[in-house]
Amino acid sequence: MTSPGTPPSPRPDDPGPRVRWRRGQVTALGRSWRDAQEMTVAVPQDGDVRALAHPSVVGSPQVGDDVLLNTTAWAQRLGTGGYALVIAVPDRLPPDPNGPGHLVKGRYTPLQVTVQGVDEQGTEHHQVIADAEDVGGMPVVVADLHSALPAVLAGVWATAPRLRVAYVMTDGGALPAAFSRTLDALAGSLAGVVTVGQAFGGDLEAVTVHTGLLAARHVLRADVTVVTQGPGNLGTGTPWGFSGVAAGEACNAVAVLGGRTVGALRISDADPRPRHRGVSHHSLTAFGRVALGGVTLVVPARLPAELAEQVEEDLAGQPDRNPVVRVETGGLDKALAAVPVRLSTMGRGLAEDHAYFLAAAAAGRHAASLAVSP
Repeated sequence: MTSPGTPPSPRPDDPGPRVRWRRGQVTALGRSWRDAQEMTVAVPQDGDVRALAHPSVVGSPQVGDDVLLNTTAWAQRLGTGGYALVIAVPDRLPPDPNGPGHLVKGRYTPLQVTVQGVDEQGTEHHQVIADAEDVGGMPVVVADLHSALPAVLAGVWATAPRLRVAYVMTDGGALPAAFSRTLDALAGSLAGVVTVGQAFGGDLEAVTVHTGLLAARHVLRADVTVVTQGPGNLGTGTPWGFSGVAAGEACNAVAVLGGRTVGALRISDADPRPRHRGVSHHSLTAFGRVALGGVTLVVPARLPAELAEQVEEDLAGQPDRNPVVRVETGGLDKALAAVPVRLSTMGRGLAEDHAYFLAAAAAGRHAASLAVSP
């Protein structure tokens, strides 16, 4: 036993297995969407397993194929959407890639991919990104959960339906943009998707949040941009150990590039965990302690009295650089009900966690008002 303050022992050279491998046979194909294919795989040790393949990475498995699966998170019932993930179709490998691009994402993992970056030398938009110095005051809505995206869009388009909205997806959650059925459903409505960091599969690829924002403004010609991590969220129940911390870092990128940052607060009176009731500690930490350039925090007007009181108390400690605005919500419920995707956060829909989605929509409304103002 070590005494308090004693440094931990060095880790052994061999950390042991980190992946739960399984081999099985595809017995049925399920839903498919952009670069994603669901299937059922019969696995001797586990029975019928629900699995997902990204064809651009592993090819297109067919019924009868033997597939190699990563079942690590599936076996622990972690947040992969309930899927095992197809690693390879060993007996029918896909053809070699022949497209352009030299950016490697998922770097030095067994499934690293090569993509063409919007900021990459020798490409169509390289000089545009190289010459761009700012985003020209573009409003940028930042949220820590991917589930906020369609609600933010509902608020933007309910306020100014002609605005072009781009989405910058960071790498705190799912890395393949194709994992998101939300993005598939919104494909015809967004100006485009930019995947940044280790995330990949967007309409444009960028190295950093900074070049992703520049691409949204100067290549996609967005009036408003939304930044969130991909589907999924990693949290440890500690003040700093959650992937949404990156929302604060995204706010800093917006500030550096001369954008106007709008914070979509994570507000709830339905979450059973005390740290996420009222204003989630994720929002308070990311916006209040990580984002140093200032964030306009949006609160829906006319919240239920008890929740409104809790929200006011939670935001009382925010620094002066983070002004709080209250936004009228007329018409937002109708807009939320009309979005072409099922609204869901932590398994709760619009009716079960109304305040959460309303807060995101209010942030979108405020960003839209900034975009159309002189």
